[in-house]
Amino acid sequence: MKNSPSLEQSIPERITQRLFIASNSCTLEASLETLIEASKSIEGRSNLASQDILPCVLELIQCVINISGDVLLLSSLKLLRNLCAGEIRNQNVFIEQNGVGVVSRVLQDAMLMNDPDHVIIRLGLQVLANVSLAGEEHQQAIWHRLFPDKFLLLSRITYHEISDPLSMIIYNICSRHSELVASLCGDSGLPIIEEIVRTVSSVGFVEDWVKLLLSRICLEEPYFPRLFSKLRPIDTYKDSNKAEYRDVSFSSEQAYLLTIISEILNEQIGDIVVPKDFAACVYRIFQSSISIIDSTPICKSGLPTGTIAGDVLGYSLTILRDICAQDSKKGDKDVSEDAVDVLLSLGLIDLLLGILHDIEPPAVLKKALQQGENEDRTSLPNSLKACPYKGFRRDIVAVIANCLYRRKHVQDDIRKKNGVFVLLQQCVADENNPFLREWGIWAVRNLLEGNLENQKLVSELEVQGSADVPEIAELGLRVEVDPKTRRAKLVNAPRPFQDS
Repeated sequence: MKNSPSLEQSIPERITQRLFIASNSCTLEASLETLIEASKSIEGRSNLASQDILPCVLELIQCVINISGDVLLLSSLKLLRNLCAGEIRNQNVFIEQNGVGVVSRVLQDAMLMNDPDHVIIRLGLQVLANVSLAGEEHQQAIWHRLFPDKFLLLSRITYHEISDPLSMIIYNICSRHSELVASLCGDSGLPIIEEIVRTVSSVGFVEDWVKLLLSRICLEEPYFPRLFSKLRPIDTYKDSNKAEYRDVSFSSEQAYLLTIISEILNEQIGDIVVPKDFAACVYRIFQSSISIIDSTPICKSGLPTGTIAGDVLGYSLTILRDICAQDSKKGDKDVSEDAVDVLLSLGLIDLLLGILHDIEPPAVLKKALQQGENEDRTSLPNSLKACPYKGFRRDIVAVIANCLYRRKHVQDDIRKKNGVFVLLQQCVADENNPFLREWGIWAVRNLLEGNLENQKLVSELEVQGSADVPEIAELGLRVEVDPKTRRAKLVNAPRPFQDS
């Protein structure tokens, strides 16, 4: 930071005198400090607006830019930021006096400086962020001045102090205008969002503006496939416009994006109607990520797993869970049901039932099988796979359970695919799958509700070659071990009559 003793003498007297009078101070530095303190309150900002101080501050900024007065520049930007915090008169004057152009010049010069803390850029963005809250005219002025080139340069600065206000500005400008979102997600704008995601994936964020921005782009508008594809590992895909995910290689940024989208969707279940293309894209991601299971180390913790492959697999699955939960809550035949219909048409149920067949059974059922092994010296098939992370089985059962809710065609489909037995064996406690029992019971409840065929099938189950396990017996069930496949399934256990 630098400020020569004669710096104030270089500032036109018309500027310094007005600031001296407004602050009742005799030096420029003291005047700015006094006015910054006064502008922290609503009354102070209103009083300074009445004195028309903002044009004077803009002039001062242009002067100190030209004479490299860093200390005065920082103080001037702090004052300008405060003046524009919710005071519409100051916000209007800022636009009328070409404040966007002045701050844009500050940002441009600051990006050429070697400032490790990027304080000037942060303050300049905070000024624009406050102005962007004033209305459409203010937002359009910022957009036309900074989009796309300056936004792109700013997005490449990997500090959350920069990405937070930048996300706020872009969200405020685009939140109510689909055409601006389309421009933002076009060829010239999408690199901006791509860089913001890369930044927050490495340094995080403090405020939720980036989540609001990604929610607008990915869940309210149909641009998730394009953004996800842009974040792919370099040279993985030849055509970046095709959202095909047959390649099993994913980037850390893609995993992070899925993490954030999963969090957003879970927080807003029932409020967001997801696009059909979004649901189909997430399904394809999950479908591709399954092949990673064999090559990825088993994670003994839940999500996040600490691995790219595990997080892509897990968070794409939780997104599918919440899509199905959200749509099933709607109840009416509207657009929201299309997302689940698309997932079902793509083979979601077949895929999930197949996974449940291929992974090791819950610990309680393994205990039953081991009990049977002691009797006939047989063992579990070697082909069964371990769950890639803690809670994987539970998440699969949760997706199926939500798909079943008041959808008779799904109930019938699972029966015809011999999936009733598979779901029954999920109604057990499992230390590697917290809340598996609750999700399993919810799935069976939805499977049987209003479906006489399914109810009859369950009631007629016969016990043959069963193994007794106390945890299962408490549910009125027993484990039946198929002598040919050595797979376990749950069946009803007859209970003795007792005096009431």
